[in-house]
Amino acid sequence: MKSIKYSRQREAILNFLKTRKDHPTAETIYSNIREIYPNLSIGTVYRNLNLLSENGEILKISLEDDSAHFDGFTQPHCHFFCKKCKTLSDIEISRSNMASIEKFTKENFDGEIHLYSSVFYGLCKKCIENDI
Repeated sequence: MKSIKYSRQREAILNFLKTRKDHPTAETIYSNIREIYPNLSIGTVYRNLNLLSENGEILKISLEDDSAHFDGFTQPHCHFFCKKCKTLSDIEISRSNMASIEKFTKENFDGEIHLYSSVFYGLCKKCIENDI
């Protein structure tokens, strides 16, 4: 992790993400943080999200629809994206199952893996039930 100069806005973005489970987009983060910092620009939010992501303090999850969502929980875990309602959620996977995924990957890849992201796509239970 490289050292970056302190910023109140960056700290507010990080704290906001650490309280969320819904994996917000930059626009959602901007609209919420702007209530605290009215002069905040969307460009500042994007720059800080990129810095925090590059520094490993948050996860940036890029989806097939070219949207980016952000996650304050950086421990290894998987995500599920509902193609209908566009929600992104965590998939609860035991630590032993995550270790199995990591072991399998290391055994079948000749390089070094520093970070990974798994996103599963489909329909969530709510969307399936609404279609019945």
